[in-house]
Amino acid sequence: MEEIKHNEDLTQFVSQLHDQDYQNDAVFERAITALDVAELGLLLEALPIAERCERWPQVPDEIKPLVLVEMRSQARDPILQALDEGGMELLLRSLDAECLIELSDNFTEELIERALSYLDERQKSWFESANQFETNQIGRYVDHKILTITVNAKVKDAIRVIKRSNQSSLDSIYVLGKNNDYRGAVKVKDVLRENSELRMIRGMIDSSTPSILATESLLDAVDELERSGAISLPVINSEGGFIGQISLPTALSIVKQHYDGQLMAKAGMAESDDLFVPILTGARSRAIWLGINLITAFLASWTIGLFEDVLSKVVALAVLMPVVASMGGIAGSQTLALIIRGLAVGQVTMGNAIAICRQELGISIINGVGWAIVIGVVAYYWFGSFGVGSVIAVAVFANIQVAAVSGVYLPLILARIGIDPALSGAVLLTTVTDVFGFITFLGLGALILV
Repeated sequence: MEEIKHNEDLTQFVSQLHDQDYQNDAVFERAITALDVAELGLLLEALPIAERCERWPQVPDEIKPLVLVEMRSQARDPILQALDEGGMELLLRSLDAECLIELSDNFTEELIERALSYLDERQKSWFESANQFETNQIGRYVDHKILTITVNAKVKDAIRVIKRSNQSSLDSIYVLGKNNDYRGAVKVKDVLRENSELRMIRGMIDSSTPSILATESLLDAVDELERSGAISLPVINSEGGFIGQISLPTALSIVKQHYDGQLMAKAGMAESDDLFVPILTGARSRAIWLGINLITAFLASWTIGLFEDVLSKVVALAVLMPVVASMGGIAGSQTLALIIRGLAVGQVTMGNAIAICRQELGISIINGVGWAIVIGVVAYYWFGSFGVGSVIAVAVFANIQVAAVSGVYLPLILARIGIDPALSGAVLLTTVTDVFGFITFLGLGALILV
């Protein structure tokens, strides 16, 4: 019999579930006890699809919706498709409005309608309100675990709401008008230490609490919450109607998904991609990215082919070509990363692009001169040719300058035309630096050395 441990973490459970020396049923039962819903979702994603579906019935019914929400969209699909009619019915009955919004992309219209039929009128209203907004707007993901009170209420009414809620993490009560319009917020601590229970709430409203428009982007909403210093902020529609709130846990989840998405986008993949995606599906989705890279590779090869005669006469140029491409690529990638980060947080626009470009060019000139001299000297001693050393020194310097300018303007242009710079910026930048570097290096070689 296996010894039960209470200090196991996610990585240990992943290892044990792939180890034949352990009984998977027992290991997964321990995991359910030891892990939270987010970690449990990650654990299921780490299992091959057949094993994932086999483990799913062990997940307690009361946390199944929460675990599904924590999983990536593509990773939860096999589980949902494997459910029989009874399992699907049980799941649909257990969903609230917030879970249904998160899972709606995995459901057919018929399943969504069935899930809605089990919600009460309040939950249906929340779902319909959230469904009006796009997937990148904060109004779609507001939190409804909140305290609200009418503007005509008294302190004693607020105290009653606080006691009934039994939620210790809330720091504010949102004050609403008769038409559900947002009037402001009252701090819970101020309510609890108020001497007169008959005092009107309207006189205690904190007008400094900002609100967030429901149509704002997810990252803009997170930025506003961070700047406010609050643990939550109200979200309102364009008419001033109260919708819900954005809280710190929601903000952290948004930021995590954003950076996960950027990381995957650099490889031409989506944040929702499954670790064990079906082979044909995975191959098809990655084929496009490989095709784009192939086109850029052919472009660079075609550029080299233009100087075939030069390369046949001066072998040193062929040996040193990767140095020129590599230095330009690295320099450009450094600038590109800086600009993409600036775009994400709103620090970089076309308005300050010239100033940033001057800054990057200043840095690249210093680095370009320094490394061009080093590389030129190495090439001179390596091949015993002052001409070869001079050609590569000039080419490296020029390519680093082009890389700096491209690193600034390429992501700005891509963002302007609606393409994610994190997705295609690196590929385009590499193409620019490779093509320019080869043309400069081999062109100078043809003029000076042949």
